[in-house]
Amino acid sequence: MISDSQQPLVFNSISELMRRLGLPRPKHPLISLINYDQAKISPSDAGRGVIIDFYKISFKTSFKGKVKYGPGYYDFAEGGMAFLAPNQLVAIPEDEESYEGYALFFHPDLIRGYPLASTIHHYGFFSYAVSEALFLSDKEKLVISGLFDAIAAELENNIDQFSQGVLVSQIDLLLNHSDRFYNRQFLTRKTVNNDQIDKMHIYLSQRLHNGTTLASRLPSPQEIADYLKVSPRYLSDMLKALTGKTTQQHIHLRLIDEAKELLCTRQLTTAEIAYRLGFEHPQSFNKLFKQKTGLSPAAFRQSFTDQ
Repeated sequence: MISDSQQPLVFNSISELMRRLGLPRPKHPLISLINYDQAKISPSDAGRGVIIDFYKISFKTSFKGKVKYGPGYYDFAEGGMAFLAPNQLVAIPEDEESYEGYALFFHPDLIRGYPLASTIHHYGFFSYAVSEALFLSDKEKLVISGLFDAIAAELENNIDQFSQGVLVSQIDLLLNHSDRFYNRQFLTRKTVNNDQIDKMHIYLSQRLHNGTTLASRLPSPQEIADYLKVSPRYLSDMLKALTGKTTQQHIHLRLIDEAKELLCTRQLTTAEIAYRLGFEHPQSFNKLFKQKTGLSPAAFRQSFTDQ
C-alpha cells in the first residue's frame, strides 16, 4: 500500500499551488509567474511527485542536473526550458538552492476561446516525456528573458478588459520562439540525432527482415521510441526536422522496401508477404503498397518479371 507521503500531490488551481509554495495568491486566478528564489519548498515535499491541472513553462537560467519528469528525466546543462501539460507528473526538486529562474503557470481556461486553445496542441514539446530540455544559447536566453519580463509587467497591471488578450498573445509568442529554438536544437545536435536515426533503421531492418513480425505485429512509433529511449512525439518532431518525415512515414518506407525485396526474390504469395510483414489483413498491405508505389503488389511483381 502506498503511504500518503508517497502519493503525488495534486493541485487543481494555481492559487492552491501558490499556498503550498508559501507564495501570495496570484493577482490573476488563471495565471501566475513565480521566481524560484521566492518559493519555499517544505522538506517533506522534496522529491515528491506533483500533478497540476494547468500548463507550466519553466525557464531555468543556471540549473545543472536532472529533474524527474514522468517516467524519465529532463537533463539540464547551463539552464534551459521545460514544458508541462495539464495532468503530467513531475517531481519537486530535492535541493531548492540548485537553480534560479522562473516558472509560468496558466490554466487552460485562460486561453479558452482564443486560437491558442487549439494550436497549443501542435507544440510537441509539451509531450516530451522522456527527453532533454530545450537548451538555450546566450542570445536565446535574452529573448526568453524579455518575454518573461513582458508577462511579469503585464501581471503587475490592474486587470482590465484587455488583460487576458494581452497575456494570451504573450504566451503565444513565447511558445512560437520555443518552437523555433527546439527546431534549432534538432539541427545543431544533428550528429547525435543522426546516430538515433541510424539505430532506428537498424532496428526496423531487424524487425522486418528476420520475420519476427510474422509472430508479433507491425512495428509502431511507440515501440521505436521506447527502443531509442525518447518519447514518441520527440522522435517524430526530430525526424520531421531532419528528414521531413514522421516516424510512421519512416516505418512505412522501410516496410515498402522490404516488401519490394520479397516480391522480387521470394516465391511467396501477396498474402504470405503481408502476414510476414506483420499485417493482420492482406487487404491493408495491398492498400498501403499501392498508396506508396502507385502499383498493387501483384502489378509490381509483374512489372519486375517483365523486365
